[in-house]
Amino acid sequence: MNKRIVENLSIRKIFLIDSIGALLSAVLLGLVFVHYQYLIGMPVHILQVLAGVAVLFMLYSFSCYYINPVNAKARLRTIAIANLLYCVTTLILMGVYFDELTLLGFTYFILEILVITFLARFEFKSTYHQFHKS
Repeated sequence: MNKRIVENLSIRKIFLIDSIGALLSAVLLGLVFVHYQYLIGMPVHILQVLAGVAVLFMLYSFSCYYINPVNAKARLRTIAIANLLYCVTTLILMGVYFDELTLLGFTYFILEILVITFLARFEFKSTYHQFHKS
């Protein structure tokens, strides 16, 4: 990952990026996909649970952005771990409902996992870089 990007983004801004991403996931999963579930294949109640989790992540990240807590590095690592657990949970759900998923649904969830994994990796690198900065 480009070291300059990590250096130029404050942890506070990373919380904002995380919260916007979580909001986007919540809107897609909880408002859009539930109405077009037949295009995705994942059961509505699962989409709603995933959207609820995304809302919680969004609230957490946005509150960290807004408040700018003293222990921001630890909180950023917390959301990075939570993001990775969300990805693992999504992968498990994809396995459970594999026969019901459409190609569009499969593609969406794989892309979401890739984006979130990249973000979590970036969050971990940012806390490491900020922690070891002279």
